[in-house]
Amino acid sequence: MAGFDGGHRLRGWDSMAIVTAHELTRTFRTRRGQEVTALDRVTFSIAEGETVGLLGPNGAGKTTLARILATLLLPTRGTAQVAGWDVARQAKQVRRAVGLVLGGERGLYRRLTARQNLRYWAALQGLRRKEADRRTDEVIERLGLVARVDDRVETFSRGMVQRVHLARALVSDPQVLIMDEPTNGMDPHARAGFLRLVRELQGSGVTILLTTHDMLEAQELCARVALVDGGRIVRAGATEELFADLHAPRMVTASGVPEDLRSRLAAFPGVSGIDGTDGDLTLRVVGEEEANQVLLALAGAGVRQLAMAPPNLADVYRTIIADREFAV
Repeated sequence: MAGFDGGHRLRGWDSMAIVTAHELTRTFRTRRGQEVTALDRVTFSIAEGETVGLLGPNGAGKTTLARILATLLLPTRGTAQVAGWDVARQAKQVRRAVGLVLGGERGLYRRLTARQNLRYWAALQGLRRKEADRRTDEVIERLGLVARVDDRVETFSRGMVQRVHLARALVSDPQVLIMDEPTNGMDPHARAGFLRLVRELQGSGVTILLTTHDMLEAQELCARVALVDGGRIVRAGATEELFADLHAPRMVTASGVPEDLRSRLAAFPGVSGIDGTDGDLTLRVVGEEEANQVLLALAGAGVRQLAMAPPNLADVYRTIIADREFAV
C-alpha cells in the first residue's frame, strides 16, 4: 500500500494541509430501518494549492464526502477541517472558505439572471454591496459570461449553467474549491471549455477537490488522486506513483511490423502482451524505459507509423477493483 501513512493519509499531503479528515464516517437509514454506510472511516489531508481527484463509480461515496466538507451533511463519526475550521462545529466559517460547484442546476435560481444569482450568493456569503459588485464583475469577465450575464439561467445551455456554477463558487474568493461531478451531462465542446477554465484556476493558488467518475478528466487535471470504492479510499497517491506501483502499461501502436520482429518484441523486457494481425500491432509495455526500447527497435527496423499512449487511471482503477473483488 505505497503512498499511505497511517490509514489513508497521502504521502506529502500533511505539509501545510488545508483540508483534513480523520476516520470520517457517514451512515444512513433506509425506510425499512436498514443502516447503510456511505462513507467508512476515511482519513486524508490535502496540501494548500493542490488539485486532488476523488475518483470512483456512482455510489462510491464521493458526493457524500464532498457534501460533508461543504457542510451540507454532518458526519456520523469522525472529524474534518477546512482551512482550520471544523465542519461540524464551525460550519459558518467553513462555508466562507469553500466554493462549491455542483453538477446540474442545483444551487441556482433558474428564473434569475446570472448576475442576480451571483449577487445573491455574494450577499449570502456576507460580502458588502460594493465588494459583491466588484467580485461579481471580476468573475463575469474571468469566466466569459459578459454577453449572457443579464439573461435568465433557464435560457442557458448545460455548459453555460456550469460556468455560472463556477462563477458562483468563486465570487467569495474561496480558499478551497469543491467540484462535485462538474462536467456531468456536458457535450464535448462545453466540457473542453470548462476544463480549460479549471486549468486556468490552478495557477491562482486555490485548492481544488474534484469528484468524478471520469478517469481521463482526473488524469488531465490532478497530480494526486484517491480511488474510492464502497465508501473507502482503496488507493491513493500521485498518479505516476500509482502507475509504477501497479505496473500500469503503456500502449505502443505500430503499422507495418515484420513478422520476425513481432516474435522478437514478445521477448523484450516489460512487454506484457501483443495484439493485432498483418503487421498492425498494439503492444502493452510496463515501464517508460522499456517502452522506449520497444520504440527504438521498431524505428530501427524501418517502422515509421508509431505511437505511444501513457498509462491511464481507468486501467489502474479496474486493476484495483478487480483485485479487491478477487480478494473478497
